[in-house]
Amino acid sequence: MIGVSNRKFNNIPALVIVEASKENQALPVVLYHHGFTSAKEHNLPLAYLLAEKGFRVVLPDSEYHGERELDTPAKKKQISFWDIVMQNVHETKEIYESLQQEKLILDDRFGIAGTSMGGITTSAALTQYPWIKVACVLMGSPKITTYAKTLVSSFKKMGDLPVTDEMINYLFESLKQYDLSEQVDKLNNRPLFFWHGEDDAVVPFDHSFTFYEKARELYQNKDDIQFLNQPNQGHKVSRTAILKTVEWFDHYL
Repeated sequence: MIGVSNRKFNNIPALVIVEASKENQALPVVLYHHGFTSAKEHNLPLAYLLAEKGFRVVLPDSEYHGERELDTPAKKKQISFWDIVMQNVHETKEIYESLQQEKLILDDRFGIAGTSMGGITTSAALTQYPWIKVACVLMGSPKITTYAKTLVSSFKKMGDLPVTDEMINYLFESLKQYDLSEQVDKLNNRPLFFWHGEDDAVVPFDHSFTFYEKARELYQNKDDIQFLNQPNQGHKVSRTAILKTVEWFDHYL
């Protein structure tokens, strides 16, 4: 039987999904970050499928989301997007270290994945943590500085950006250290899977695809980095993407 439990990693609320009889055993772990305006519960179907394969799955709530929303105004959430991503990266380490201390990660087999903002988080985390063994990016951008500039430009056109140019430039500088497209070598041949719909109007398809083409050249085993595109698919994760993600972790982690 697959069990779902609420717990906190320090102050980070999360769901942990695992085979009930193995709850206290060391298992390979998949940490899955949700998308913008979403919450941890929305990824339970994927977590269930992973748990059936023998993984412990952790679904955290990002800042200003789910249990941490606290009536946060929509505009506040929007302008905090990149702060949330960077905090997600830091909290990935907190969760990993908590599980390590509890001896719940089998042979240091720790993977990470995410949807949209969660996929962006996944790409950013790969620049920081060599202990991430396997990753999946679902409709996220590894080119976070480029994507940030695109979002800022869009907000400026709407006249809806209550921050100064100095703050914006500071943001761009801060993001560089998390920009996987500028540090492709940090992948170090780690298994990496991308899924993206070709008609995505929120996160540009070409960001992940052109990155994949560049990164693939550096891989010794080309099968260890794969890209699945879906024609006529917008900014919504398909069942195909979910099943391929489960398959990827089952194979590599």
